[in-house]
Amino acid sequence: MIVEESIPAALAGERLDRVVSIIADISRSEARELVAAGGAKVDGVDAPNGKVRLTEGQVVLVDLDKIPVAELPKPDPSVPVEVLYEDEHVIVINKPVGLVVHPAAGHGTGTLVNGLLVRYPEIATVGQSLRPGIVHRLDAGTSGLMVVARSQAGYEALVEAMSDHDVEREYMALAWGHFDSANGVIDAAIGRDPRDPLKMAVVREGKWARTHFEVVEEFVDPADLSLVQCTLETGRTHQIRVHLAAVGHAVVGDSTYGGARSSLKSPRPMLHAARLAFAHPVTGDHMEFGAGMPADMVAVIAQCSAAVEE
Repeated sequence: MIVEESIPAALAGERLDRVVSIIADISRSEARELVAAGGAKVDGVDAPNGKVRLTEGQVVLVDLDKIPVAELPKPDPSVPVEVLYEDEHVIVINKPVGLVVHPAAGHGTGTLVNGLLVRYPEIATVGQSLRPGIVHRLDAGTSGLMVVARSQAGYEALVEAMSDHDVEREYMALAWGHFDSANGVIDAAIGRDPRDPLKMAVVREGKWARTHFEVVEEFVDPADLSLVQCTLETGRTHQIRVHLAAVGHAVVGDSTYGGARSSLKSPRPMLHAARLAFAHPVTGDHMEFGAGMPADMVAVIAQCSAAVEE
């Protein structure tokens, strides 16, 4: 899997190994090994080493399949995995809040992948070795539905479906403020935040991203708030969180993008993947799943009151 990033002003002058570590979500030492193995290109040319200094606008290509594997993920029976559906090609799970999806720098164990390997050891050879079976991700603080590939055929077809925007993903979000319209589309490119490369932002040179939204309910106490259904047309990192914040309606509890406020306390971003639909990667049958909001989100929404109609 190749990831392409254009260097923003905030990363100009940085070494390639640091930029690769950010892009691939790996340690700096792993990034140096990846570069040495020919896993990074700058403006289409193989990088000689990780010490290369980058300039704004240069394009970096990172081959995630060349991430060095010091130790492959191991089964961990302590990780809970709520399976909603399984067959020989796909697994649909309801991910709990706080669970990291796959091993990465700082999270070598205790991830969803570690839990899946207990129940489905065969996925160890499906897809990428460090994130076997994984075709899309949810942030650790986001709950809800994910589809995981159980076979290589399933993996390849699901990756293609994700790339072609053929997988339907709907989320429920509790957001600050009231929207100007009951529904709409946020169409704005997303890339690295030029002020903070560890965050994402709406940027002109970013990758195309589109989010459809529909207001489900409005609240006026303890503040103006909206329960919103968001449907992804694309799947960029932090897409819903970035898009809602960009239009002035940050997700409640999202400290990264301005959604953590004292008037309503929240243990995490109030975002839940509630519906997932796709064509079965082998049979082509329509598959559709739903997952109710978790208890912590229900509890936060229960603190909100709508206007009383007279």
